[in-house]
Amino acid sequence: MATITAAMVKDLRESTGAGMMDCKAALTENNGDMQAAQDWLRKKGITKAAKKSGRVAAEGLIGAVTSGTKGVLVEVNSETDFVARNEQFQGLVKMIAQVALHNGADVETIKAAKVGDVTVETAISDAIATIGENMTLRRAAALEVSKGVVSSYVHNAVIDGAGKIGVIVALESAGKTNELAILGRQLAMHVAAAKPLALDSTGLDPETVKREKDVLADKYRQQGKPENVIEKIVDSGLKTYFKEVCLLDQAFIHDSGKSVAQAVKEAEGKVGAPIKIAGFVNYALGEGIGKQESDFAAEVAAASGKK
Repeated sequence: MATITAAMVKDLRESTGAGMMDCKAALTENNGDMQAAQDWLRKKGITKAAKKSGRVAAEGLIGAVTSGTKGVLVEVNSETDFVARNEQFQGLVKMIAQVALHNGADVETIKAAKVGDVTVETAISDAIATIGENMTLRRAAALEVSKGVVSSYVHNAVIDGAGKIGVIVALESAGKTNELAILGRQLAMHVAAAKPLALDSTGLDPETVKREKDVLADKYRQQGKPENVIEKIVDSGLKTYFKEVCLLDQAFIHDSGKSVAQAVKEAEGKVGAPIKIAGFVNYALGEGIGKQESDFAAEVAAASGKK
């Protein structure tokens, strides 16, 4: 048995980008043979996964899966849009969404869940090694009702159930599930297009409402309006704002002459029972991720030892 020195581990780590413990294990398994240890790491997907893990992954796909009264969204990111067209990556996203449907929306729980003989986390690492880009399961969301349906809509879908924008909408009702499903899809399409912030005004972040009030008040103060008049104008302005950002108050995209609340109320006739929108989730790919901006000239200069 060869003696595995710290220097050997350091050399392997520098040449592969893998973690210290992985490098030590690779050398131990291969009796200190550096080339064999590198191959061992590559076969396990550790080398490429480690080397890619520092890169920003802001592309990828949103996956949506529903089953009766349950539905989930997942966002799986990659470095480039090109990977979203890769069949292996698409299959990975659909698999992760199915796991989330049965295990809930906690990301760590999803990654630890097993699919066959491997965990989801290992499957992601294997895909990184094969495809050659960093990938991450960024987030997941789930909705469920006791009676009714959860419907979904995916915009710009590259395959069934996966695309750039994904929405799930939960409808609680004892009515006809086939009619509920039609309404649910229409509402999911509406959410994707109109991007409501909350179901109604009570669901809005109080800080968001306060900021809107302050902006409106300052606007009319600068116009010289008296404070008692400003208060009334602000109240009116907030009602207009709520119509823009609250789902129930928004004009329904399928019939702009009605609000969403009115459209849902009218649909109760077809459904045969009262309908309550129990919740919605809207994911847009990469939202909130700071993409790295690179200076190609600076990179070339750095590579050539110049500044």
